[in-house]
Amino acid sequence: MSTGFPEQQWKQDVGFFSHQRSENPALSAKFAQSAVQKPRSDPGFFVPVAPQGAAPLPAATSRRARPPAPGASLSLPQRKKTSGIPQAARRPFPGVGLLYRLARLFQRAPAPGTGGQAVPEAYWSLSAERLIADLDSEPQGLADAEAARRLARDGANRLVTTRQATALGLFLSQFKSPLVLILIAASLISLAAAEWIDASVVLVIVLGSTLLGFTQEYVAGNMIDKLRSKVTIHSSVLRDGQPQTLPSSQVAQGDVLLLSAGSLIPADGVVLAAKDLYVDQAVLTGETFPVEKQPGPTLAQAGLAERGNCVYMGTNVRSGTARVLIVRTGKATVFGQIAGKLALRPPMTEFERGIQRFGYLLTRIMLTMVVAVLAINIFMDKPPIASLLFALALAVGLTPELLPAIVSITLSHGAKRMARLGVIVRRLNSIENLGSMDVLCTDKTGTLTAGVVELDGAYDELGQASREVLRLAGVNARLQSGLVNPLDAAVRAAADQAGLALDGLARIDEIPYDFVRKCLSVVVADASGARQLIAKGALDRILALCTREGAQGLPLDAGRRARIEASYERWSAQGYRVLGVAWRAVDAREAAYTRADECELCFAGFLLFLDPPKPDARQTVADLARRGVGLKIITGDNRKVARHVAEAVGLPEASLLTGSELDAMDNAALLHAAERTAVFAEVDPNQKERIILALQKSGHVVGYMGDGINDALALHTADVGISVDTAVDVAKEAADFVLLSKDLGVLRQGIDEGRTTFANTLKYILATVSANFGNMFSMALASIFLPFLPLLASQILLNNFLSDIPATTIAGDRVDAEWVARPRRWDALFIRDYMVLFGLLSSVFDLLTFGVLLWLFEAAPEEFRTGWFIESLLTELVIALVVRTRRRFYRSRPGNWLLASTLAVVAVALWIPYSPLSPMLGFVPLPATLLLAVIALTLLYVLAVELAKTLFYARVGSARRQWPASPAGA
Repeated sequence: MSTGFPEQQWKQDVGFFSHQRSENPALSAKFAQSAVQKPRSDPGFFVPVAPQGAAPLPAATSRRARPPAPGASLSLPQRKKTSGIPQAARRPFPGVGLLYRLARLFQRAPAPGTGGQAVPEAYWSLSAERLIADLDSEPQGLADAEAARRLARDGANRLVTTRQATALGLFLSQFKSPLVLILIAASLISLAAAEWIDASVVLVIVLGSTLLGFTQEYVAGNMIDKLRSKVTIHSSVLRDGQPQTLPSSQVAQGDVLLLSAGSLIPADGVVLAAKDLYVDQAVLTGETFPVEKQPGPTLAQAGLAERGNCVYMGTNVRSGTARVLIVRTGKATVFGQIAGKLALRPPMTEFERGIQRFGYLLTRIMLTMVVAVLAINIFMDKPPIASLLFALALAVGLTPELLPAIVSITLSHGAKRMARLGVIVRRLNSIENLGSMDVLCTDKTGTLTAGVVELDGAYDELGQASREVLRLAGVNARLQSGLVNPLDAAVRAAADQAGLALDGLARIDEIPYDFVRKCLSVVVADASGARQLIAKGALDRILALCTREGAQGLPLDAGRRARIEASYERWSAQGYRVLGVAWRAVDAREAAYTRADECELCFAGFLLFLDPPKPDARQTVADLARRGVGLKIITGDNRKVARHVAEAVGLPEASLLTGSELDAMDNAALLHAAERTAVFAEVDPNQKERIILALQKSGHVVGYMGDGINDALALHTADVGISVDTAVDVAKEAADFVLLSKDLGVLRQGIDEGRTTFANTLKYILATVSANFGNMFSMALASIFLPFLPLLASQILLNNFLSDIPATTIAGDRVDAEWVARPRRWDALFIRDYMVLFGLLSSVFDLLTFGVLLWLFEAAPEEFRTGWFIESLLTELVIALVVRTRRRFYRSRPGNWLLASTLAVVAVALWIPYSPLSPMLGFVPLPATLLLAVIALTLLYVLAVELAKTLFYARVGSARRQWPASPAGA
């Protein structure tokens, strides 16, 4: 017995992984994505999801490698904080100072790690009995008290490689921005030069801005953590000899885990017993297909992929059942050790990349302006300390320093509103993607249909109602122990209602369902010991296994097959989902029954299931179409049923492609076909991924909604992954959003919220570039030609601070209907054109204000600064109300908090020159005529901006259709 993770063993595991990465570039891309892509969702247990099925994903072809492909919520070192704030929203300008490192000292330490677990050397080479004894466990699992003791010793089963920020740590981290640190340094220089008042004012304003950002982010972070905690991954374990379903974070070393199809494997373990267990472990080994796992020791020197008796955290069960002894948990797992070595950043969404480019543009402008203004003012013999503070204040005034906080606040408010609608946001950065989505792919069951599957009838091979067929199906449904599904529930309910006695049979064995065979068989024995294999599944697959039909066992010749297929076609066209039932007698034996025994069956009959379209499905599809979201059905069901549902819900020109037709197409052909096709039927998980990739390559932002094992790969590949609270864990963990009810109407409201969030974020950017850029440019220009500084540094910062207060309420602003009418995407050219036009217009009015103050009123320096401070602040405040809408500003009512905070700051701006603070801030009371002139200039500026806005959208909006058109008469 060794303590911790043996070095040799670790090198062996990671050496294998490193070799696979170097030999298999697709695997390298896969693992990098799976290891880093998504923010934390469940505060307990975080695992990735392995890719489903055949071919490895092409690297960086899905926009989710912008967001990601295979992998799921995984908390890793690149996450600086876990306050719920998106990483990109918190990314500072280049450079991180000493205060940031100081902030990390005040972060809460992580929970006790599992890196020190006692693990036997080469545990996969030991017998089950030896391993159970070494781990001081039992075949029937741990007692609750013992499990609690081990969790206290080892820590929860989490990959916690980040630290949870405390309130103090989050506050100190607000100072990590280089701009803030530069201002503090400049203030210290002023103190050294005995400029006490200027230094004190700057420090007070910096502290006020920091408190504003801290308060909003702390509240937003707590809000998101509470929302995410609603979606928790669970595992089934034996405790005190009884199966219990627990949060996966509570799985302890020595637990006995129960696995079935769709289970996410929460920790590393050894298989004690298994039945047709196939595990997808490509996330670790790169193997294309699922591998079979069986009990029994393997060689001590076996590599990771060669340990056929081991299962690993982060992988998932494709089919079969098993009991597993947990050996390693948390960071002691293979995946945890590898994750601990990675420090990659998560891929950014399209919106985040746009924000980043916008920040870089402003940084270049800021640096150029600061250096030029400082050099010119010093050359003109102006006070060097005042010139330095003035230049730095210009930089702060130009920079949208609240942008990270505004993005975070807007996203968190959007997530909170969506939660009230029944949409839980698991990855904040995906909210904008939801608003940008223009194609939604979904299965039909539960979304377009009622989702309450009922068995409408059981019929024999001739199409006559048959209690015997219902009895056979009931035995199969009741005794199967694999994946829980609504079809089996409907069969059991129908059998009970018919009063069929199903208790006289004993289950001997089971051949579990998988997505290749598309059927499930059970072997049962009656009281006499006679054994029978009963199979149930997709009709074409069952029929292919049959050689006889009916109670008489007549040969299944071509004519009889044609009759069965004609019945199938007729019922499918009526919207029924049709399954087949077959059976045969089998000999008693000790060896397990396998797929090879599913042969020479006797076809018994049909099961007809009905899941009618929802009454409001047609209206929902129409509502999505009006919002610019095209709906496509992707289903494994047969073409007849899929077409029937598509026509019932009003999908336009329901063109259809089947899985076999997809296989015959190359990627170029599919690229064109996917655009025109509304229904994809009889498809498998890998074909779903091909469809989504084809739509993405056509320029669409694609959402996928699914809840099954076979949906996990598509959920990862799509730009927006959507699942439901009742989904299997592997699908829920892969999703960006989880619906509390499987309803497209709820999703439609979620799309509106995503677009609202996008719109409110953009409002802040537009307001910032239309006011700040012009004001700072004008101020820099004025400082060159005026014999005095147009504003003191403290006045610039006060102006900036006051104008930021209403900006923090933009997250709750009302959004015009036209903003949510169509998908929106980041447009850098639109932002640039907007900044140039409205920045120059702002500068024109600034220069006009200079002329009025200097030549009309012959204002002294203090009067000039006071007048321009008021005019500059008023224009920034009112312009935000103008540019927040494409309509006439008086036809679009702002949010209550935005309007109230704007009016309050306007009152403060008019009060400051006459307040006791005025001398300390360098202001003087203004004559009434001068104050009225400043207000008149502000009103004139509003009218000019309103006119420019109309002309701008008439020119730019028509060229870029994605931007909303103004309503008639607005």
